[in-house]
Formats: sequence, structure tokens, C-alpha cells
Amino acid sequence: MLSNHYSIREVQQIIDADGVIETEDVISVLLTDSRRITNASEGLFFALSGRRNGHEFVAEAYAAGVRNFVVTHQTEIKMPGANFLLVDNVLEALQKLAAYHRNRFNLEVIGITGSNGKTIVKEWLYQLLISDKTIVRNPKSYNSQIGVPLSVWQITDKDDLGIFEAGISTVNEMERLEAIIKPSIGVLTHIGPAHDEGFKDRKEKVLEKLKLFAHCKLLIHNYDQLVDYKKHIPVKERFSWSRRFNQADLYVFAETIISRNYYLRAKYKGKEIECLIPFMDEASVENAIVCWATMLAMGYSAVEVDKRIERLSPVSMRLELKNGINDCSVIDDSYNSDVQSLEIALNFLNQQNQHPTRTLILSDIYQSGLEQDVLYRQVADMIKTKRINKFVGVGEALSAHKDYFSLENKHFYPDTNTLLQHLNELNFDNETILIKARGVSSLSGLVQY
Repeated sequence: MLSNHYSIREVQQIIDADGVIETEDVISVLLTDSRRITNASEGLFFALSGRRNGHEFVAEAYAAGVRNFVVTHQTEIKMPGANFLLVDNVLEALQKLAAYHRNRFNLEVIGITGSNGKTIVKEWLYQLLISDKTIVRNPKSYNSQIGVPLSVWQITDKDDLGIFEAGISTVNEMERLEAIIKPSIGVLTHIGPAHDEGFKDRKEKVLEKLKLFAHCKLLIHNYDQLVDYKKHIPVKERFSWSRRFNQADLYVFAETIISRNYYLRAKYKGKEIECLIPFMDEASVENAIVCWATMLAMGYSAVEVDKRIERLSPVSMRLELKNGINDCSVIDDSYNSDVQSLEIALNFLNQQNQHPTRTLILSDIYQSGLEQDVLYRQVADMIKTKRINKFVGVGEALSAHKDYFSLENKHFYPDTNTLLQHLNELNFDNETILIKARGVSSLSGLVQY
């Protein structure tokens, strides 16, 4: 079975590092921030240089339990039992390890880039395809030179589709990301002025973004945006959409608003088809058309795509703290529930100090690619590390694994309706509450609007 577990000696060979191995450890977690340590015993800390030199935080990571490090030089502080892998460039080592990991798997991968809409399109494609596929994707907008390798590291042999976005700010960046993502299907979102300052002109930016699709078998794009770049498109099979040109594969010729939804009619394969988008702002409409075109290009029927797009949910681009009842604060991140986004949300919760109690409401996690015993042990360990005071588990799977959770203040309910019936018994008061449960919009009663 292929997974993201490697011996420290295997990692040393993959990234071509020097150093002495003192302990024969297994690596499963890549760490780049000493403030966000999870599963320290299997963590590999990369001392990256950015605004601060990552080597300054090696001791902090060691104190948190990490024993494996990728560095450019040895630390002067004695750290018994620690393995230090010495490389010339820590970022390149991270990217090399992720690229090696990606190349072990033969799964279909959608690679997304553009100036705007990358994260929304990625999350909406996830919503549209999750009923058919086991999907791995970037957490939130982890699309940078660091974020992409951390995202791709999540791939296991349980996944049959990857959806990864790639963002760049200047030249000579996309080739590195393409080598890590290796997309088979490319999606180009809106090209606008974002990050123009990193390129000498718009053409240079477009050409750099097109490098993500160097080995794609199919590219989905706006016909209008690539009219002047046809000879530079590296993909033979293309699916285009347009609201102006009828030469496009999907030509949107009519648009209107119906009951606060955006209704589109288009010509596709010589027939008229329709799509109802549950949003009205221009950015959402364009992003939805990108998803519409992508689904059609992947072989889904026009009728089925229309049904699924009608059910699209809004995507929260950032975690927000809202005022709640009984002097509580609420973080509502309920639009999805998976291990990666849970960790991000828990990190945000852990930064909140305005209330003495940190509470997590979590529903069963689906499509994780892990056996339930492994999954919920991992979740329980994560919750313990993040110092959660009160835990509310919703779903049959969580209830079946309640013994994994060592908190004293823990509550489990088989479904959302049962939770709602007992909500008053939870006595929420002066707490920061993270809602990480799909389909529990009824809990909006915890928020003061």
C-alpha cells in the first residue's frame, strides 16, 4: 500500500542530503511552522528562510517533540536523539521530496491556475465531484512554492483524483510547481491584473502560467483570453468556453436572473443546454462557468452538471470570528469537514484567547482515504495537541470511536437532529466555538447576526 510514510533514511536519499542518522524514525508529516506542530514524533521540520530564518525555530520545534530536521547547517544547541539532514537549499529539498511522492501515484490530477478564482474553482470542483471520487486537494489556498508541496504530500493510494491550484508571483516559479503537481487536466481561471508587478507585461505572466499545463492531456480555458496565445498553448486537446464567441465549445448566449439565481443558456455540441447558478455576483458567475465547462469536458452530461451546480455552496475564503450567544465567539467553518481543513481551523481556534474555553463541534469525516480507526486516532491526537476543552462529536463514526478522545468534557450524538434536541444541555457560555460539521447550518442559532 502506498502512503506518505517514509523512513528518515529514505528521505535522506530522496533529497540527497548529508548528515548522520541517530534514530531510525518514520516520517509522515511535513512541518514548516514551529507554532503548528502536529504528530511531532513523525514530523520532519524544514528550516525555511523567509521573513525569518527557520533555523531560529529548530529548538522550539525540538521542544515540541520533533526529532527530524532539514537544515543548511548544524545547530550549536545540543539536541540528543535528533536527526539533521543537511542540504544546500531547504525549499528545494521540500519540493524534491513532494515531487518524488507525487510520482509514485498514477491518479488523475486537475491543475488550476489563473489570476483570480483559483481557490473557489478548486473548492467548487471538489463539491461537484466528491460524490464520485475520493479527492485530495490543497487545504484552503495553499498554492505557493511551500503550500503546493505540503498539499501534494497528502496523496495516498486511496485517492483517485487530485485537485491542486498553483499560484505564482514572478517568472521561473511555475515549472517547479508543475513538476510537483504533474496535472493531467488543466484549468485556467480568470486572467486579470493580480500580480502583474512580478512580470514585465501581461504576456509574460500568461506564458508563465501556461507552463503548469506542459504535460496535460486536456486544458479548459476561456476562449477570449487565449485568442492571442494559441501557438503557445502546450496542450493539444482543449475545451473552451465564451460569453462572446460562438466558436467556443461552450458558447453562453443568454443570461438572466431568476429568483436570485443566475440563469444561463449555452450551445454545446450543437444543442442548447442550461445552467442555474445559485449566485449573482460576476466573479461567482464566471467561476461557475469554469466549473460547468470542466465538468462537461470531463464527460458529465449537461443535465447532471446543471443539477450539481444548482447545489453549490458558498466558499469561505478565510476563517472569521463572529459574536455568539451567551458571551461566546463562533468560528463557522462548516462548509466542509476533512483532516487538512480541520487542522487549519484548529490552529486558528488555538490563537483565540478571549474566552477560557475552546470548544469544537465536529461531524463525521468522509472521503479521507484512511481507515476509520486510523482516521479518528489521528483526529483525537490532533485535538489533544491543540488543547481543546470541550468536544462535541456528531455522527455514527465519531460516536463509535468516542473512547479515542481523552477529554473529560466530551459529548457525542448520532446525528444532527439529536444534537439540536440536546443543544441547550451543552450550556455554551464564555467559549470560543469552532463549528466544523457539514450540513449543520441549523447551528447558526449560536451566532448573533
